[in-house]
Amino acid sequence: MKIAIIGTGYVGLVSGACLASKGHDVVCVDVDPAKVAHINDRKPPIYEIGLQELLDEVVPARLTATTDLKKAVQGADISLIAVGTPFDGDLIDLKYIRAAARQIGEALKDHDAYHVVIVKSTVVPGTTEDVVLPILEEASGKKAGRDFGVGMNPEFLKEGEAIDDFMYPDRIVLGGIDARTTAVMAKIYDVFPDVDVIHTLPRTAEMIKYTANSLLATLISFSNEIGNLSATVGVDVVEVMRGVHLDKRFTPIRKDGERVVPGFISYLAAGCGFGGSCFPKDVKALIAHGAGKGAKMDLLKSVIAVNAAQPNRMIEMLTARHPNLKGLKVAVLGMAFKPGTDDIRESPSLPVTQVLIDGGAVIKAFDPIARHEAEKVFPSGVEFVDALEDTVAGADAILIMTAWPEFRALPALLAKTGSKAYVVDGRRMLPKDSVSAYAGIGLKIAEPA
Repeated sequence: MKIAIIGTGYVGLVSGACLASKGHDVVCVDVDPAKVAHINDRKPPIYEIGLQELLDEVVPARLTATTDLKKAVQGADISLIAVGTPFDGDLIDLKYIRAAARQIGEALKDHDAYHVVIVKSTVVPGTTEDVVLPILEEASGKKAGRDFGVGMNPEFLKEGEAIDDFMYPDRIVLGGIDARTTAVMAKIYDVFPDVDVIHTLPRTAEMIKYTANSLLATLISFSNEIGNLSATVGVDVVEVMRGVHLDKRFTPIRKDGERVVPGFISYLAAGCGFGGSCFPKDVKALIAHGAGKGAKMDLLKSVIAVNAAQPNRMIEMLTARHPNLKGLKVAVLGMAFKPGTDDIRESPSLPVTQVLIDGGAVIKAFDPIARHEAEKVFPSGVEFVDALEDTVAGADAILIMTAWPEFRALPALLAKTGSKAYVVDGRRMLPKDSVSAYAGIGLKIAEPA
């Protein structure tokens, strides 16, 4: 099929590259000429594991990029809207969705062939039918359902694992305004046999996406609340959650005796908080949407409140051993909100680093991928270093903020140098007896020797 994708962020570009790899002809559209040029030169404008290899495979044979939305839409069977939906603190901002819908509608005005417009951006229930569809009709002068189709197809991509998630999906959700729309949407995914497909309405598809993200965020905040209580009563949350995970309803035991460990178990672990472009924004947006509909959303409000407070646990553990931050040499390990990405949006590392700066600490920071993004946020007050050993050299304290696998080498590195640095593990990556002075989320703070 011929597909136009509007927006070349994580969702748009990953979707485009994967669909092209599966044999579709894809044109990615962006207003930024520099991003378009990068894509056409096979240079990913974002970091995502495996994306470079995919672009090398499909550009220009089956994927190209352009700033000409009208030409891209008129040359395609389907348009996917994959633009950003930023959250302004009260509601998601639909200006990019509205602009894309209007431009697509204008392109369809003098386009005779039946065309399907699919929203892939994360939008609150009702957006596709109540916002996008009327704009398309107004701009095109045509009728949805008769002249063109409208649908919603949410993505379920984890940053750092997005390509694998797309190429090996666990479900495909197709929300169409009518059977004809849904049938065209389904053709996109004929190349993914043996995958569970849900055929539903657009607003149900929208709700599925928000519900999925809100559930995972809830699991994290629940685990963090249990971790905080565990530390208070003197037990280790890692041991607590290990006992919980062994419940057969969470980790079933097969007839051959092997235990199955589902991926969601990783969300039932205490840490220094969730971040990124999805969980914080989506949960807050669903709370706001619920409030507008008269629903209190008290549980999700608590999810956000627990998460907002969680980074401060790192500071509490640090100051328990070093009450005065001024002049304290602190190594911050990790700026990205999770490993495998350069995305630092809503990363717990950001507020923690700012507290350290405000307190007068001498800060070195290291992130294998996200340094360039972090330097934009902290142009001063932080010395960014290119190697783990250089970051921790001479440190009084080390804060593990992101679970990069490289940081597992820390105990051996500290032992080699004889460092007695106080390690505060925000991701519970390290064995608690692997360094001379250790504190971790969900663990009672040991008294200084």
